[in-house]
Amino acid sequence: MSEFSSLIHELDRAIASGTPEKRQQLLMLLTDLFVAGSGRYSTEQISLFDDVLLPLSATIEEKARAKLSQRLAVAANAPARVVRSLAFDDAIEVAAPVLTSSEQLDDSDLVANARTKSQDHLHAISQRRSLSEAVTDVLVERGDRRVVHSVTRNTGARFSSIALGQLVAKAGSDDALAQLVGARSDIPRHHFLKLLETASANVRAKLEAANPQATEAVRDVVAEIATKISGDVRKASSEHATAKAQLGRLRINRKITESDVHAFARLHNFERTAVAFAALGQFPIELVERALLDERADLALVLARAAECCWSTTKAILLMSASNRTLSPLDLDKAMGEFDKLKVETAKQAIEFYQARRELPAGGVAALTPTMLRIA
Repeated sequence: MSEFSSLIHELDRAIASGTPEKRQQLLMLLTDLFVAGSGRYSTEQISLFDDVLLPLSATIEEKARAKLSQRLAVAANAPARVVRSLAFDDAIEVAAPVLTSSEQLDDSDLVANARTKSQDHLHAISQRRSLSEAVTDVLVERGDRRVVHSVTRNTGARFSSIALGQLVAKAGSDDALAQLVGARSDIPRHHFLKLLETASANVRAKLEAANPQATEAVRDVVAEIATKISGDVRKASSEHATAKAQLGRLRINRKITESDVHAFARLHNFERTAVAFAALGQFPIELVERALLDERADLALVLARAAECCWSTTKAILLMSASNRTLSPLDLDKAMGEFDKLKVETAKQAIEFYQARRELPAGGVAALTPTMLRIA
């Protein structure tokens, strides 16, 4: 250890008194020395490399820093302070190698970098082999289209429910992103259904604009396809099957009550709320799912009124996170006013009309339109 320290300090003195060219040459020699024996160095020895390389790397030209970054990016125990310095370099040619590959950068480093550096830096981070929710939260929130597409495409990235909701919202105006989000194997079903609704609306709008005379037919066909896909996804969902089995066991001993719906909605449990709400009101499950996911409150209000729920339960349903509704106290007051004005019989008639259309032969559509749901 003493001989190693002596060698490092000798090099340190040579660096301090050398020309820029000499410093660059010594930097590369030191880097080669480290990479060649990195697996054998102790923590103290690596710290010595850090002490020498860090100030030296700050004095060399960008091209040399980029080469240093490339060499250290693949070293599992590279000097941490040097790696972090390179990661926060303004020049993306310097930062990209370590941001993409270095194991010496932890989540706090990546989050800080993603919050403060350029879109190029974010794009480099998005290509890492694995990414935690803490990091992807920032990439989705702050990243441009290229970054968002890249991190969504990354199978090693993990997303929080909030980030997935943001991706689905962004996908509403980005068909390519919608395909990337929909292709992820880890997307929860309620986010997939929300994506489906958004994509369907997009497709419908484009087709209607291309052929205004066929507006009603386009709406029917698109809604029918969306309903079929959501049904297939529901059948394949283990989450839905589990919720259905749990509620089935509960129904052996008693009926599903409004308090069950209220409790599940307060917990923001999409699957259990959907199954319980459908059982309570004898509603088609696809209609309940649409109500829980719709950013507008109309459909949820109609179903809650038809099921003869109180306002407290209805409010819990409206505030579920699955819909991404942003309801202010004023919005809730307005919704409560509409809920109070809506008669139970009127709500039930709207559901009956939906059921009648649902049973039409092919070509008919199972959808409650805004006109049918008009409350005021």
